[in-house]
Amino acid sequence: MVDPPTAYQWVKHLPLDRDSPRARERGQQAQALRNLKSAERRAAREAKEADLRRRAAAWAGGTDLRELLLIGAAIYWCEGAKGRPYRKQYDLQFINSDLRLVELFLRFLEATGRDRCELRYRLSIHETADVDGAVRWWGEQLRVEARCFQRTVIKRHNPLTNRVHTGADYRGCLIVRVPRARELYLWIEGVMEGLLRGVPPTGFATEAPTS
Repeated sequence: MVDPPTAYQWVKHLPLDRDSPRARERGQQAQALRNLKSAERRAAREAKEADLRRRAAAWAGGTDLRELLLIGAAIYWCEGAKGRPYRKQYDLQFINSDLRLVELFLRFLEATGRDRCELRYRLSIHETADVDGAVRWWGEQLRVEARCFQRTVIKRHNPLTNRVHTGADYRGCLIVRVPRARELYLWIEGVMEGLLRGVPPTGFATEAPTS
């Protein structure tokens, strides 16, 4: 009996016949083993990520009124239309493709006394998508009647662009407009100024990840 390292030294100079049935079989076995290990690592990573999301959701919990108003003001200042010194902006206009963020913004508006049906919604989407299906999906998810949606903004398709957002899960961006919102816009602007006056945080809360 010759140990494998010694046998390899004897035959390593010989060319391999990669087209032989034995070579193909060994290649398939090696590929199957790599696929198995990759699947195991992916499953472990996804389980760890799911646990992290679960613990973060438990830590966050629900929001009280003050927290909801602060969060709503912050996400609008990130994603909403803002005025300039040379052009005042008082109608709130929020646009996003993430359902959770849009829903959170609507809850913020409801906390200020506005009804969802008082708002105006407009979908912005590429012409190659299922436009009508996307409008229905947004309406169902946000519990908004079709009459609240204005005419859809259709983006013309550029075949030279390598777009990532395609397929059945692509439902465009939703524009939420809040009419007659002068006082609310000024309030949001004031909230953002007030948040910066606080003491800068020294680190995360103990429940939050630090790395």
